[in-house]
Amino acid sequence: MNNKDFITELSRRTGYSTDDTQRLVRAVIDAMSNNFENADSVTIPNFGTFEVKKKLERIVVNPSTQQRMLVPPKLVLNFKPVTSIKEKLKNTTQDE
Repeated sequence: MNNKDFITELSRRTGYSTDDTQRLVRAVIDAMSNNFENADSVTIPNFGTFEVKKKLERIVVNPSTQQRMLVPPKLVLNFKPVTSIKEKLKNTTQDE
């Protein structure tokens, strides 16, 4: 589902116009981004938690040249879904 499909479906379900829905989604994402910049977590009930974690500095080896490189520490965004979503995904079969 792309952004346009998501906004259309959300506006259909809520009864708002697509423009209002687009502004609402942008406002939510902007608010979440501001929290991430401050290294704060964002919890959405019945969905999951987004949190900023620090990855430590580490050494990696290039397999083809065997050259060692130092990877600096960085912040990464992590998502942990609630248990009910994990169970739904675990019990869902994917058509291939």
